[in-house]
Amino acid sequence: MPEPRHSAPPALGLLNGRNVLVIGAGTRPGDGPEAPVGNGRAVAVLAAREGASVACADVSPSAAAATTALVEEEGARGLAVVGDATDPVQSSAMVAEALRGLGSLDAMVVNVGIGLGAGLAGTSPQQWERVLSVNLSAHFLAAKYGLPAIADGGSIVFVGSVAGLRAATDSPAYDSSKAGLSGLTRHVAREGAQRGIRANLVVPGLIDTPMGRAASAGRATRATSFARIPLGRQGTAWEVAEAVAFLLCDRSSYITGQSLVVDGGLSAV
Repeated sequence: MPEPRHSAPPALGLLNGRNVLVIGAGTRPGDGPEAPVGNGRAVAVLAAREGASVACADVSPSAAAATTALVEEEGARGLAVVGDATDPVQSSAMVAEALRGLGSLDAMVVNVGIGLGAGLAGTSPQQWERVLSVNLSAHFLAAKYGLPAIADGGSIVFVGSVAGLRAATDSPAYDSSKAGLSGLTRHVAREGAQRGIRANLVVPGLIDTPMGRAASAGRATRATSFARIPLGRQGTAWEVAEAVAFLLCDRSSYITGQSLVVDGGLSAV
């Protein structure tokens, strides 16, 4: 059985000369030196390794700066951008700053999400609104302001969750928001097609990220948690990033409005 990928793969030049904006490019602080990388950071670093210049946007200035430094270590051009993706003014400003700083935009990745609440009874209206704001409205805003800025023939990738395919968590807001991304992706694909811009959704399963570890912290054992995954293990952020890179590059030139599930078979069995 193939081993999980724990670092960025060798470069193939899939994104040579492209300018990419990654919204949610930071990684939540983890415990200890063995803390895993988050999906957004892995996407930014892999895009850089594949030849892209990358604008690394995050609500945390330190997280944006740290990812930008990793991008530059790959020999690529990096730009740190700070803003709240749920705020219309700041979302628009992040796109404008990336466009100005990189000179043009060929692609955008949106990787932001939170989970709050415990069941219907344990989820307040305020928690519901907050989760929908981060997990769905932020993607709408990014598409609203990003689509006009992206060059013809470009690509947009949203990062969702298998929680959008099934009632996978104890948070009705999280499950609902992730399901909504499928509809948003199809709509953005329809509008973007007029200029040859593709829009797709990557759907990770149980991935070993700081957020993933926090979500599974209450489970009895890792073996019990992951036994139901056909491939028998968690995925890594690098495996998610490889799916994103494929949808950003020309090798997926005839794929749009689709969901690419990266879950080791979890949702299929």
